[in-house]
Formats: sequence, C-alpha cells, structure tokens
Amino acid sequence: MNLNYQHLLPQDFNEDSLVWIYQCNRVFTLSEVLEVEAIVEAFAANWKSHQVPVKGFATVFFGQFIVLMADETAAGVSGCSTDSSVRLMKQLEQQFNVQLFDRQLLAFVVKDKVQVLPMSQLPYAFNNQFITTDTLYFNNLVATKKELTTQWLLPVKDSWVGKRFATNATAS
Repeated sequence: MNLNYQHLLPQDFNEDSLVWIYQCNRVFTLSEVLEVEAIVEAFAANWKSHQVPVKGFATVFFGQFIVLMADETAAGVSGCSTDSSVRLMKQLEQQFNVQLFDRQLLAFVVKDKVQVLPMSQLPYAFNNQFITTDTLYFNNLVATKKELTTQWLLPVKDSWVGKRFATNATAS
C-alpha cells in the first residue's frame, strides 16, 4: 500500500489551511470513490463564506477518507460555510449508506490495508498483537495542512491512542 499522499495536496495552500477529515466506516467501491470525489470537488470549487469564494480543496484518500481543506489567506471560513460542509457530509452518508461521523471507529494500517476498529476493541487488538505500538494510526484530529502532512499517519506510540491503550503493548 502506497502511503505517500502529501504530493497530492495542493502546493499553493498555506500551511495553516484548515483541514477536516471524514473517515468512512468502510472502503468506498471504485465507482463510489469517483462519484464522491466529483461531489466533494464540486463543493470545494463552489464553496462560499458570506458570498465570498473559499479557496477550497477536497478529495478522497485511500478510498476511505474524505479530506476537506480551506485556505483562509483569501477568505475566512465562517460558521455557516462550515455548516454547509457538514450538511454535505451528512448527505453523502445517506446517499452511500455509510458513517462519516463515528468517532469511536479508529483506522490503522494493518497488513498493508486500512483497517477500522471500534475503540472498544483496542485492548483486545493490542493484547493479541493485531495492533502494536509501531502500527500506523490515522490521526484524524489533525486541523491544518501542516499537521495533515506531518501528523496524520503516526506510529501508535506517538499518538493519543498509544498513550491511552498501549500501556502494556510492545513494539514489533
């Protein structure tokens, strides 16, 4: 699995650009990815904040993560414009019968694939070495482009997950 995504981000966006990551509870099919990408790209291209165009970017990474970015150097993102993006994600949930707001589902790279686990199963996953402190974790809490490029994919030991769940886990 090629985990190199940074080159796919817009180079002309400020490092402090705001980022929202919506993790799907399942991998989209290829045809769904193409459809979702078209929908979110159209949204980003027409995104407005108080009738002022937002410099936006949107895509789907790894068939499972919708990434939305706004460069506020041109125009700030208001509460209303953020609400419009949330409405879009809720529409996508209904249209594709997926969950994009379940923060209890965490994503890891296991055996060269994105694996989503409920938080309640993490102790079992650590105890049985399904996940170790070296397993890569998708830190969907990143809030800026800089964090997206440097802190989205982290070894568990460098994330809040490691601090909370991996106290007795060992690296492998």
